[in-house]
Amino acid sequence: MVQSIPSAAAAGVRANDKAWISRFAADLSQPCDGPLSGLRFAIKDNIDVQGVATTAACPAFSAMPKDSAAVVSRLLEAGAALVGKTNLDQFACGLNGTRSPYGAVPNAFKPEYVSGGSSAGSAYVVASGQVDFALGTDTAGSGRVPAGLNNIVGLKPSKGLISTRGVLPAAQSVDCVSIFARTVGMAVQVLEAAMGYDAQDPYSRKLVLKQEPLPRALRLGVPDRLEFFGDMLAERAYQNAVQRMVELGGVAVTIAYEPLAQAAALLYESALVAERYAAIRGFFDAHEAEVIEPVRSIIARGRDFAAADVFDAQTRLRALGQQADAMWEGVDVLLLPTAPTHYTMAQMQADPVTLNRNLGAYTNFVNLLDYAALSVPSEIRADGLPFGVTLVGPCASDWQLAELGQRFHHASGLPQGALQTPLPAPVAIAGLKAAPTLRVAVVGAHLLGMPLNGQLLERQATLLATTHTSPDYKLFALPATQPPKPGLLRVAPGSGSPIEVELWEMPMAQFGSFMALIPEPLGIGSLRLADGSTVKGFICEPLALEGATDISAYGGWRAYLAASARQGAA
Repeated sequence: MVQSIPSAAAAGVRANDKAWISRFAADLSQPCDGPLSGLRFAIKDNIDVQGVATTAACPAFSAMPKDSAAVVSRLLEAGAALVGKTNLDQFACGLNGTRSPYGAVPNAFKPEYVSGGSSAGSAYVVASGQVDFALGTDTAGSGRVPAGLNNIVGLKPSKGLISTRGVLPAAQSVDCVSIFARTVGMAVQVLEAAMGYDAQDPYSRKLVLKQEPLPRALRLGVPDRLEFFGDMLAERAYQNAVQRMVELGGVAVTIAYEPLAQAAALLYESALVAERYAAIRGFFDAHEAEVIEPVRSIIARGRDFAAADVFDAQTRLRALGQQADAMWEGVDVLLLPTAPTHYTMAQMQADPVTLNRNLGAYTNFVNLLDYAALSVPSEIRADGLPFGVTLVGPCASDWQLAELGQRFHHASGLPQGALQTPLPAPVAIAGLKAAPTLRVAVVGAHLLGMPLNGQLLERQATLLATTHTSPDYKLFALPATQPPKPGLLRVAPGSGSPIEVELWEMPMAQFGSFMALIPEPLGIGSLRLADGSTVKGFICEPLALEGATDISAYGGWRAYLAASARQGAA
C-alpha cells in the first residue's frame, strides 16, 4: 500500500504544480537490486495503485482500488519508487491538458501555453525533472502530444504489449499504457520492465517484437499533405527534422495521408465514440452533471448509436486499414509532426473542441490501425517552444523505432526536457540483434558528400567519426582518375604524416560487394589509426604512385581540394 500525503515536501516536488493530484511518501532508503532501483516515477490518475483513490480527474468518480494496476506492480517489483499520481484531461478525454477540475496543467517551457493531454501532468513532471519517468495512457495521442509539446520522449507501445488491467478505459480496445522519459534509453529501460503478457487482460497479446534493426538507408514516409494551422515555425521545424533524418541516411518517400486521416476521424466522428461511453456508462448515467464540458458532450454522444452503427464503423476502419497496409510496401517508418502547433491556454478555452482536434492531426489513427509509435524531441523553435516528431511503425516495431529515435534525438543536441542537462550517452537497444559489422576508413572520393559516398550509403554504412591515421602515411593525388582520387601509402616510421580519414561502420554482409567496386590501383588493406587501433581502409599500390603528386602536407583530401579550388579561383 502507498500512503497518500497532502504535503509535497515529502516527495520533493513543487507544491503549487497543477500537475499533481496525489503525492506519496515513497521510501527510497530500502536497498533494491532491481533494474529500476533508485528511479522515481509518477502515474496518470486513471491508473490504479493500491490504497490511493483513482479519480480520473473527476472527484465524484473517485474510487479506492483493491489492487494496483498490473503495470504498476511490475515497476515496483523492478525497484522503482512511486511518488504520485498526476492530473489529466477528465476521463482521458482530450489532448490539451485543460479539461480538469484540478486545474489546467501548464507547458513546462511557457506556462501560458497548454501542456498537451490527456496525460498532461505525467509529461510535465518528467519535463521539469521532478521524476525520472512517468506513465500515461494513449488512445488518440495522449502519450505523444504532451511529449512533443514539452521536449521529452513519449513511447506508445504496440497494443497489448503492456497490460492495461487496472487502468480505467477510455476506449478499451485501443488503449495503451505509455511511457514518458527525458531520453529514449530511459523509456526503453522502463518498457523492458513493464511489458509482458497478462492473461487477466482481455486485450493483452503475446507479441514478439522485431529484432532486426531498420535499414540504415531507410525509407521515410512523409505525408503528401501537411497542415500546421498557420504555424510557420512548426512547419519549418518539421522540414528541419526531415532533413536531419535524411542526413542520418534516410530517404524521404511521399505517402498518401488520406486513408490515415479518414481512419483518425472515425475515433470521434463515428459510432466508435460509443466505446468511451461504455467505459464509464454506469457512473455517467447516474452522475452526468458531475462531468465537465466538453467531456460530458463527447461521452454523451456515445448513447446515440445503435449496435449496427458500431459494426459499420468497424468495417469502415478495416477497409481503411487495408488501404494503409499498402503504404508499408514502400516505406519503413513514418516521420510525422507529433503536434502541428502550440496553443495558449486562452486560445484553447475559447475554442476547446476545434483546437483540441487540431492537436491530434497526426496521432489519432495510430492505435486504430494497430501501429507502434515513438515521439522524440526535434528542436526548440525560435519562440522558445519545443517541437517533436513521431516515428510510426507496424505493430511490434517498438525496438526498431527506439533505435532510430535515439539516433535522431542525440543528433539534435537538445537538453533533457525543460532542464539544462545534456543528453547522456546513447544506450544499446537490448531487444535488437546487432548484425555483424566492419569498420572501414575512407580517405578520398568516398568521404561524406564526395562523388562515391553513395556506395557506402547504399550498403547501409554509418559514419562513426572523423579521425587520422598514425603518422606513418603519405597521401598522393593520383593522375588521370575519374572522379579524382588520392592514394594512401604506408611509409617508414618517422617519414610520414597523420592523414585525415572518415571511419564508417558497414554491415559485414555488404563488404564484399563494396570491395568489388574498388578499381586498381586502389585496394582495401589494414590501416593503423592515430589511437593505435587497426581497421580496414583504402591503400594504394606503390607502383601506381609514379608521377603522382605528394599532397601529404595538406593533411587530407578535403584540405587539398579546398586549396586547389582557391588557387583555381585566383
